[in-house]
Amino acid sequence: MNVVLNLLVGVQMLSALAMIGLILIQHGKGADMGAAFGSGSAGSLFGASGSANFLSRTTAVLAAVFFACTLLLAYFSHARPAGGGSLLERAAVGAPAAPASGAAGQIPAGQIPSGTSGAAAPAKAPASAPAAPVSGPGQIPSK
Repeated sequence: MNVVLNLLVGVQMLSALAMIGLILIQHGKGADMGAAFGSGSAGSLFGASGSANFLSRTTAVLAAVFFACTLLLAYFSHARPAGGGSLLERAAVGAPAAPASGAAGQIPAGQIPSGTSGAAAPAKAPASAPAAPVSGPGQIPSK
């Protein structure tokens, strides 16, 4: 199954690169106007109108191959067993809990270190968020 997926990805990449090259080689619609008035670009390898026809058909075939490979890759990605999961989900399950920082995280709750009295040291209050501005009529200053 893995060989088939690698083969599909390879065909998809080659068709995408070939499509990019063919699209860049093709000339725009305005180039036909110059060929009609005697420009030298009409005498090409494929003839006067053969290059546009050949390149556009080849691009269409490559686009169909690219589209088919994309659909097959999407189908095979949903055919995998449900237990696979992503790497991020597996990392979140197996990650150890981060230890608490500071002295409070190092001292167990039931033990008081020797050398201190029975009174607990006052804990620092956590920094509070700034107060939200008053809304409504409280914002309008009175005269």
